[in-house]
Amino acid sequence: MSKKVSIKDIANQLGVSITTVSFVINGKAKEKNISPKVTQEVLNLVAELGYQPNSLAQSLRTGKTKIIGFLVDDISEPFFAGIARFIDEKASEEGYKILFSSTRGSTKKAIELLGIFKERHVDGYVIALPEGLEDEVNKFIEAKTPVVLFDRYVKSVETNYVIIDNKNSMGNATRHLIANGYKNIGLVTIHSAEQQMIDRLQGYEEAMISSKLPLCVKKLDYKVTDSPVQDIIDFLNTQTQLDAVIFSANYICMDGLRAFKKIGKRIWTDLAIVSFDDFELLEFCTPPVTAVAQPLKAIADHIMKILLNKLNTEHDGGKPEQVILPASIIIRESSLSKNMQSANN
Repeated sequence: MSKKVSIKDIANQLGVSITTVSFVINGKAKEKNISPKVTQEVLNLVAELGYQPNSLAQSLRTGKTKIIGFLVDDISEPFFAGIARFIDEKASEEGYKILFSSTRGSTKKAIELLGIFKERHVDGYVIALPEGLEDEVNKFIEAKTPVVLFDRYVKSVETNYVIIDNKNSMGNATRHLIANGYKNIGLVTIHSAEQQMIDRLQGYEEAMISSKLPLCVKKLDYKVTDSPVQDIIDFLNTQTQLDAVIFSANYICMDGLRAFKKIGKRIWTDLAIVSFDDFELLEFCTPPVTAVAQPLKAIADHIMKILLNKLNTEHDGGKPEQVILPASIIIRESSLSKNMQSANN
């Protein structure tokens, strides 16, 4: 095995000091008045020998590891996976690595993972905040550790976040169905104290109430139920007056589609469908399913912009940066006008 190249090797070969090589490698050549000629010679030899700086030594010298901790409920979910991909791309451009982890809905596991992140001395955190983690995030804030929340926030935690306008987005989805002639619209959501789910429920309720239409809400508890699909089936079999249903998250929509298949419900023909969160499978349903689409790239871009700004600002004491983005409705055949059904019959 060949010996790993060191700064000392480069300095000896060029006949310059170790300090000079270190300044050049760390981008301080101009600041330290190192000549362009020497700077270029160092950079050329670094490239030729394939020198790789020692990350531990760098972190001890700079106080930064160039690592970001990323914590969500389930990294395999389409929404979180999409955000993760865009964040990883942006982080790589800036020389950062990402530690990705999933809590699986467990506050205990989330606290354990944050402990591991701390041991790794990550520079900052990107978190889809699970219930019960407010105190941990407040500790970051008190320690002036950069943290950006996304997807959801907690009113009692005054920190940076990037979210979408959940209330109006759900209201727009509900009004889309109402405008297409649907009057008995159900919402399948979850029991949750998370603000984004509260906002989505409120958006649905306000849209229905303003149109003087009856509310019909089914709240699932994924921490308790053994069969959310069966719970949805029971709801649909009981609420036979429904002509449309909205699923308030992509994983709920997946279970809703499984329920449809089990009981032979036909999309649009029997019940119009809208999913809150778009994902690839919806395009291939028969017919394709209308969805509220969150702007994944824009969310990731804002997260990284805020985080990098905090990471590059010493003793940041400014107000938290809080971004609320609009979502769009991708209209597909699953929510076509109810009048078209009458014409087809």
